[in-house]
Amino acid sequence: MKKAFVFPGQGAQFVGMGKDLYENSPEAKELFEKANEILGFRITDLMFNGTDEDLKQTKVTQPAIFLHSVILAKSLTEKPDMVAGHSLGEFSALVANGALSFEDGLRLVHARALAMQKACEARPSTMAAILGLPDETVEKALEEIDDVVVPANYNSPGQIVISGTIEGVTAACEKLKAAGAKRALPLKVGGAFHSPLMEPARQELADAIKNTHFSKPICPVYQNVNAKPVSDPEEIKQNLIDQLTASVRWTQTVQNMLADGASSFLEIGPGSVLQGLIKKVSTEVETAGMQ
Repeated sequence: MKKAFVFPGQGAQFVGMGKDLYENSPEAKELFEKANEILGFRITDLMFNGTDEDLKQTKVTQPAIFLHSVILAKSLTEKPDMVAGHSLGEFSALVANGALSFEDGLRLVHARALAMQKACEARPSTMAAILGLPDETVEKALEEIDDVVVPANYNSPGQIVISGTIEGVTAACEKLKAAGAKRALPLKVGGAFHSPLMEPARQELADAIKNTHFSKPICPVYQNVNAKPVSDPEEIKQNLIDQLTASVRWTQTVQNMLADGASSFLEIGPGSVLQGLIKKVSTEVETAGMQ
């Protein structure tokens, strides 16, 4: 009976997230205040009392979700047998399994958010969710588009998010609707995450990751780029760097965790998106959330 802890990514944020924790746990309050110091602004004000617009900025969203997830995980006494996180959530997972300290994890997430925001501003780009087609059909259609457009997130069977230039994503949506997609839904995002357009951000983050100390974790992390369990700190680092321009292989991650004996999944952090995606991979497995 293996317990898996999973951590959400960008898009799960909501105004008021973490407020109960801050008000009811002295330990949580201390960590939130430490985060305000590290970041150089009061992110707690934006999380607890800000607007949706405040929280939507990548430079706010990413550290906010990380803080909510990690501080929740630190309140638990039970330890996971395996961990994974969706995109940004991989950083939360690495603090939960002891590979990264809270402080270093937050600094890296902050650096990642700023680098991604800069890359988004440098080149307008977007993403779209494609529902109801096999992965191979989507992949083949994208190869036939001249502009940059790639599979960014393999979320669950029949759900892929694509990412690229505005022209590339628009053309791909038309092509995929013609191929029988149930929906081709443009997403309200800052740019083309997990695509070659994030290369400037990847290069910027690579230096920060290489200069950060990673420890041997207490359990494996199933990483986005290859969906495989990893415990070697150097391999973890390289996969984290590659993650910015590579696809998030979430479907394959869940399949591999199940094959390796995961009997329950606990989603730690805002929202319940991952529980829904996990249930699409296996209706049998036990899922729960903590927010």
